[in-house]
Amino acid sequence: MTGRTVRLTVAQALVRFLTKQMTVVDGEKLPIVAGCWAIFGHGNVAGMGEALYEAREALPTLRAHNEQAMALAATAFAKATFRRRFMACTTSIGPGALNMVTAAAVAHVDRLPLLLLPGDVFADRLPDPVLQQIEDFSDGTVTVNDCFRPVSRYFDRIQRPEQLIPALQRAMTVLTDPAACGPVTLALCQDVQTEAWDWPESLFAEKIWATRRIRPDLDELAAAAAAIRAAKRPMIIAGGGVLYSGACDELGAFAETHGIPVAVSQAGKSAIDETHPLALGAIGVTGTSAANALAADADLVIAIGTRLQDFTTGSWALFKSDAMKILALNVAPYDAAKHEAQPLVCDARAGLAELSAALRGWTADPAVAERATREKAAWFDAASKALSPSNAELPSDAEVIGAVVRALGVEETIVVNAAGGLPGELHKLWVPTEPGGYHLEYGFSCMGYEIAGGLGVKMARPDKEVVVMVGDGSYMMMNSELATSVSLGLKLVVVVLDNHGFGCINRLQMETGGANFNNLWKDCAMVAQPDIDFAEHAESMGAIAEKVSSIADLERALETARTNDRTTVVVIETHPLIVTEAGGHWWDVAVPEVSSRGEVRQARERYEAARKSQRRFD
Repeated sequence: MTGRTVRLTVAQALVRFLTKQMTVVDGEKLPIVAGCWAIFGHGNVAGMGEALYEAREALPTLRAHNEQAMALAATAFAKATFRRRFMACTTSIGPGALNMVTAAAVAHVDRLPLLLLPGDVFADRLPDPVLQQIEDFSDGTVTVNDCFRPVSRYFDRIQRPEQLIPALQRAMTVLTDPAACGPVTLALCQDVQTEAWDWPESLFAEKIWATRRIRPDLDELAAAAAAIRAAKRPMIIAGGGVLYSGACDELGAFAETHGIPVAVSQAGKSAIDETHPLALGAIGVTGTSAANALAADADLVIAIGTRLQDFTTGSWALFKSDAMKILALNVAPYDAAKHEAQPLVCDARAGLAELSAALRGWTADPAVAERATREKAAWFDAASKALSPSNAELPSDAEVIGAVVRALGVEETIVVNAAGGLPGELHKLWVPTEPGGYHLEYGFSCMGYEIAGGLGVKMARPDKEVVVMVGDGSYMMMNSELATSVSLGLKLVVVVLDNHGFGCINRLQMETGGANFNNLWKDCAMVAQPDIDFAEHAESMGAIAEKVSSIADLERALETARTNDRTTVVVIETHPLIVTEAGGHWWDVAVPEVSSRGEVRQARERYEAARKSQRRFD
């Protein structure tokens, strides 16, 4: 080997390399790896543990209580920084490693950078089988970490020290590539972690990773401009790619200049100020009546940075016009080519600027914007009613959202959620005014993301009030990072909506003709329904907590929470069946063709009728 070298263990080399990777955010040079979450076990405590200890000033090590939760926090951090920075996570082998697989899937679906460093078996195999090792009877090379392969954008197993050099280069390329971005897994054989090697000093030279902005192909750009000019009823669907690109200003300018209304997916919500006259809000299954009305008649859908999943498209039954075509502006060719779309492969910021220049002088028929204004006014009226307190025995999720908005506002608040009924209500009813004010994990809809995700958001945006809204079902799945938030001084405001079970799926069960079964506590096989005191539970982990019994009391508690010095949890019981009736759209959930229940047979008839409206991409 030529040049100067330094002798380090594999783990030490890996950690030192990470400390030298930089980025520039708003003119400030920062480490692109913001920290490493670690839960130590025999598979990483000696190797990675010692290396992280030595580098603890340059690469902060954070302790969590659950491996999935810490990887979800890291994922949320990446999302909240719009992919400009990311975090690493290290675990032992076996269950510790496997606990991160779900989080890897979240990052994969949401196209977010996440570096996973699970321990692995001994490369020399001398002590096999080691504690927590899974043995494949037909393949001696398989370990539990192979489960990461389908949920990683890049996977490697480090079985010799020198393998680390190309693996690190490939990892960083994937983690910073706007099209290929996603989780990277480097499985670290536990004996190799501790092996020393003479590393080239050049490996540890500081490197700055800049955002790559792919400009559109000129032919695709010309075709895209022609398609827009030919459209009579165009609309934009903005996805998460707009936020990741930092293209929010360009999106607003494009809409204004050319008179095209904008709807948003879950990932794209907050890409445009929803008080803007051309902002229609949410689209699809959880959409506003305004967005869905214009979508039904659109002859051109300009999909920007979105993969158009089924919630966005109403399972492809939302668009009614036979003339409807899709123009997909996306940095990833894979997404741009979906659904028979006309592709425009480019970065959202660069692409919108060049597309607007190609359209100079053209605006949509003013009737399109005029209709958007009328439909939006009608929607805001319906939403205002849903957010207001009612005389119901128990409040709805929408009424709780209304209380959060009135008590904390939206300008200085980031709302965090992931699963259950709340994503539908928040997508419709939350009105963000700046990028990142709305943080929903609805690509993988991962229950348990909420509190861990809120922790990651607070790390990324300490200047904001981070409000986690979580149902009792998700709270029960993962709540341990409340203690982590207290220990790290990262204050969250957590609102627990207790409808005594899995209310959202119970409603879906009823809609598909099923009997109330195994979702709400009262419909489960049990000897006695547990009486869970969520406030006391939260207090036991160091949070300030209170249970309230009315919307007025909730608003008072939230105003107090604003002034509290640490994580505050407010619990309120909610109605399991009441949802916002306005807006929304059909969603394809298959109903059994054969059933002894008349309700199921009737639901099947409705299902077959609805499927006739679906578009086919044969």
